Amino acid sequence: MSHNHNIESNHSKAFIVGITLNIAFVIVEVFYGLMANSSALIADAGHNLSDVLSLIFAWFAIWLASKKPAGKYTYGFKKTTILISVLNALLLFVAVAFIAWDAIGKLQTPQEVAGNQIMIVAGIGVFINTITALMFMRGQKKDLNIRGAFLHMAADAAVSAGVVVSGLLIVNTGFYWIDPIMSFIIIIIIVWGTWKLFIESIRLALDAVPKDIDIKTVENSLLEHKNVENIHDLHIWAMSTTEVALSAHLIVNTDKTDEVLKEIKILMENKYHIYHLTLQLEKSTSLLDCENC
Repeated sequence: MSHNHNIESNHSKAFIVGITLNIAFVIVEVFYGLMANSSALIADAGHNLSDVLSLIFAWFAIWLASKKPAGKYTYGFKKTTILISVLNALLLFVAVAFIAWDAIGKLQTPQEVAGNQIMIVAGIGVFINTITALMFMRGQKKDLNIRGAFLHMAADAAVSAGVVVSGLLIVNTGFYWIDPIMSFIIIIIIVWGTWKLFIESIRLALDAVPKDIDIKTVENSLLEHKNVENIHDLHIWAMSTTEVALSAHLIVNTDKTDEVLKEIKILMENKYHIYHLTLQLEKSTSLLDCENC
């Protein structure tokens, strides 16, 4: 049965622009965060850096998906996109620990913070992240990686807006403890998003069924085919962050196997976006021992 390995993407320019702008902004945020003694700006820089990595990995995943398998790596290197996501999550947890340590120190001993600088730098972040998010908006409904990039950038714009508010409050109240409090709010946002990334990456690394696919629904769809009497050894797993594979043994009541394969292929592609199928068709009278399949 043929396998579809093609993933279309016309967002290379958006990735290049988004990554470049955000890397430059992270450098600016770290510099002025240290100058203004603002843990909120540094925390926001950490959040933006995490999303730069997410953009890079999303782009990398799309690039890897276009490469053909070779040699001993019969599936190619698509699985590395999942393993890299696990590593990315672990690095983010370490970064959060350092940000939290700095914020705790400033909460115990509040230090003077340059509120005006915080507002200006974070305001630039709102602009950059909004522009980047808009560049991914059109394709976010067709590609999970593009959707992830869009959501990350939109969240960054919201977080930067929160930092602007903290700077405004500091200028008007003189309460410097607002800065580390905003750092903890940003930490919560980072941990919430990173934890979801970490858990989903671990699940995919262990070949669990992707969260947007219900295996029972897929099984019922296969059984609804007029020539499929039963099914066993159904497996669904992620080949990468963008591709899903399926294998199964189908007991059929016809000798027109090519027709059955074609119809099921169309069904899986159109309804579940599963393009990599491996199906073994068996007759009900088959003596094949599948006890250990």
